[in-house]
Amino acid sequence: MKISFKDRLYYRFELFLNKGGSSVFISVLIVFIIGAALMGGLRFAFLHIFQDSGSVYGFWKSIWVTFLQMTDPGSMSLDNPSPFWLKFAAILSGVTGIIVLSMFIAVITTTLETKLYNFRKGRGRVIESGHTLILGWNERVVDIIRELIIANESKKRASIVVLSEKDKDYMDDLITKRIQNSKSTRIVTTNGRISNVNELRRVNTKDAKSIIILADCSERACAEAKNSSDVQTIKTIMAIISAQMGKNHIPIIVEVFTEEKKEIVKYFGDQQIIAVDSWDIMGRLLMQTSLTSGLEVVYNEILSFNGCEVYFYKENWEDIPFYQLVFHFKDGIPLGIYSQTKGIVLRPPKETRINKGDALIILADDDSTIHYSDQRLYQSGKVDVLKNQLVRQKKKTLILGWHYVATYFIREAYEYLLKGSSFDIMFNQPGENLGASVESLKKMYPGFEINLIDANPLNYEHLEAAHPEQYDNIIILSQSLEEKSPDKIDSDTLIILLLLRKKIKDFKKTNIITQVLNSENQEIITQTDVDDFIISNKLITMIMAQISEDPLIKLFYDDIFSEEGSEIYVKPITLYFESFPVTKSFIDIIMVAGCRDEICLGIQKGDKKKRLDLNFGVELNISKDNMIIINENDYLIVLAENEL
Repeated sequence: MKISFKDRLYYRFELFLNKGGSSVFISVLIVFIIGAALMGGLRFAFLHIFQDSGSVYGFWKSIWVTFLQMTDPGSMSLDNPSPFWLKFAAILSGVTGIIVLSMFIAVITTTLETKLYNFRKGRGRVIESGHTLILGWNERVVDIIRELIIANESKKRASIVVLSEKDKDYMDDLITKRIQNSKSTRIVTTNGRISNVNELRRVNTKDAKSIIILADCSERACAEAKNSSDVQTIKTIMAIISAQMGKNHIPIIVEVFTEEKKEIVKYFGDQQIIAVDSWDIMGRLLMQTSLTSGLEVVYNEILSFNGCEVYFYKENWEDIPFYQLVFHFKDGIPLGIYSQTKGIVLRPPKETRINKGDALIILADDDSTIHYSDQRLYQSGKVDVLKNQLVRQKKKTLILGWHYVATYFIREAYEYLLKGSSFDIMFNQPGENLGASVESLKKMYPGFEINLIDANPLNYEHLEAAHPEQYDNIIILSQSLEEKSPDKIDSDTLIILLLLRKKIKDFKKTNIITQVLNSENQEIITQTDVDDFIISNKLITMIMAQISEDPLIKLFYDDIFSEEGSEIYVKPITLYFESFPVTKSFIDIIMVAGCRDEICLGIQKGDKKKRLDLNFGVELNISKDNMIIINENDYLIVLAENEL
């Protein structure tokens, strides 16, 4: 087909305009110049054709007068004494000028609006370095930012960059509303696709300190949404590596839901890419909390940057016995040893020595307060050793509602509880899917009695008929299999807690544990006299924030959340002392626990267990020379092999 010159010209012009606002501006400018030249030439021609006008002057003078009349129609008054032909030329110049200048104004206005829109959307280049980069947006993001702000308090300048597909205005408004004071941390939000390499370069990914990739949906979403989120996460990891010229140098912390995608993350073979499974962590926390009341408060302090934290501390060790180290730190309780060859060893055998190149795992108030002294700083008194132990028993557990985390909870229980323990699951109109899940659990854990009860926990008569006071543990989860807002789930939880309080007058026998999604509901939940509540979003975000600051900490949490090895327990003080009250220094209490091959982290005062303002009676890493009055209803917080 023959293409005409007109079509070719139109096509070339269209390609030129597609280059953006600058090409449009250049096009209008050319039109203006051509128009000015034509109108000026016309005026010059009229002056020479009608020489009797008395206004004969040169070509450039004609161009100048035409330019004035095109840019300012008022300049047409210069031709008031001129003949009709010059007035006609002036009118043409003025009209042409109005049309072309209107085009100029439209182009400039549109370009400015686009620029301002991009500014509002956060489309500009992010010039930050050493920043924590958060990719994506979900309900955890504000808690993560809050934790990172606390972690950055000791720094003069720090920054957090959030890249997501949310509108910048929305992100800024929510962060400002929830976080009143960002202290020394600058928070930058920007709009864009997190899996786009160019967007990642725009936020200066290669110079980031660490990267947190948030899931695209909540843990309560359907399987399809979770799978889609995991695919997006894998693609984002690949884009991050590409933005670093094909080799990753930055710790990347990711939320992954499915086992298949976790294996793909491992495929990268990069120890700096760390997958966090929130369900697995929550299942283990639920199990450990059901065994030992008060544990959530302990984790809440250890995991937060606002309180005691776990650090990896290096010193020029010279073959020092591990269990002697506690006497050489004014601030800090040694928990274990990390070495490149053996990895993490918590609560090592008494004969273990720490050698040059090893890192001491220590619980302390801050890394700046950890100082090893060559001299022994404390002396312990006489220690009496009791042989008391708790007896492991069968447990009856009532699960009100359902969440997939319950499958992880039952899996963990299989390692901790005696066979013959029972789990009754109460759910309103469970349906085929939940029924199939329960049947699958029965086959997987034949040593447990697992039953599904079709009843509504939000109905007092149904709840009363289940006799909740006869159970050792009551765990409250979501009342709907569909994805609901955190506030709706927490509201249902609060109603059930009030109904339980009405039914169960004495909470001493039954341990009630509930999962709270929104951390802002903490104060309301404490008014129900519940024994333990796990603020799941907050705890997971704390773990992700801490790993982003120090990836090694993931090894520590993998160890203490595992059934094998050492875990943290809150044990009754009667296992350690015979008569009460007794007054002991904290270093003596540490030695008493040491006689049971345990490491004492702190104490929980029984008379303060319901006091939110007093951290529910939990005190960790107490000054070692502090004298403590111990009563019969107090508890020791210890790192131990088991709960007995």
